[in-house]
Amino acid sequence: MALKTVLNKIIVEPVDAETKTASGIIIPDSAKEKPQKGIVVATGKGKHDEPMEIKVGDAVLFGKYSGTEVNIDDKKYLVMNQSDILVVL
Repeated sequence: MALKTVLNKIIVEPVDAETKTASGIIIPDSAKEKPQKGIVVATGKGKHDEPMEIKVGDAVLFGKYSGTEVNIDDKKYLVMNQSDILVVL
């Protein structure tokens, strides 16, 4: 299914949080933090006063509580404003 969005909205597929620390300690599900990194899968055209700077395929960092979580075809996505993006990696 091809995803589309409007104006300055983007759709991000969150990247799962790490399951193991650098030193090898396994992190249980109850201690995992909400993902703050993802890959952009769809963008709108932007607004007249706010052109779209994010592109499909960009890896991005966003705020911990940014966006609205939606499930499409058994996949989890976040729909958010372009302004919710903190960093393009």
